[in-house]
Amino acid sequence: MTYCVAMRLDKGLVFLSDSRTNAGVDHINSFRKLHCFEREGERVMVLMTAGNLSISQSVVNLLREKLEIKKGPNLNKVKNMFEAARHVGDCLREIYARDAAALKDFGIDFNASLILGGQIKGEEPRVFMIYAAGNFIEATKETPYFQIGESKYGKPIIDRVVTRKTGLDEAAKCALISMDSTIRSNLSVGLPLDLVIYERDALKISHHHVIDQHNAYFNHIHSQWGQSLRQAFAELPDPNWQDFK
Repeated sequence: MTYCVAMRLDKGLVFLSDSRTNAGVDHINSFRKLHCFEREGERVMVLMTAGNLSISQSVVNLLREKLEIKKGPNLNKVKNMFEAARHVGDCLREIYARDAAALKDFGIDFNASLILGGQIKGEEPRVFMIYAAGNFIEATKETPYFQIGESKYGKPIIDRVVTRKTGLDEAAKCALISMDSTIRSNLSVGLPLDLVIYERDALKISHHHVIDQHNAYFNHIHSQWGQSLRQAFAELPDPNWQDFK
């Protein structure tokens, strides 16, 4: 399992993913699920993956292989982020055509979901969620973030805090709290984390941090957020059962 979140804000983009995979309690490993494609001054793209690890790794490797081939589309040639999302979807379908039948013979579903976000010079930053069939949807002003993987534990804090007008630092803090809530509730999500912050029109990644168990800021969030929740809970009045009549 994994958890990834991407936020499309007026001031830029925030991406956060964990790196834990597991096939049972005896088979827990770490694999990077956030991948950057960058041509400074021209385009920046970030891809995050969830689902079957072999499928997502195959998609990422295929995208990188196509960057080395002069003929045909690739992420350095697409004119806009919509075409980039379509190209990723096409690569996902290519992997499906190659592997889906063999996976099915072994009782394995073709399971993959991806988030692609970034900016190409001349257009606004954009974020897309790409499904296993290769189809996709785009984040909007009304829905400025996407999650993939184990999303339910981290969703409430984002719904309460994040809007398009949220600043990048505040959004990153919210994403980390969302991740901490998920880690607390699901052992299949864990450190280290990949955090990428992209400032609008910079056309280069502003910050890319790998957060492990020694990161002082994340450890502070981990302890302080729990204390703050307990304090807020204690300050709420107990129910007056007469009000329920």
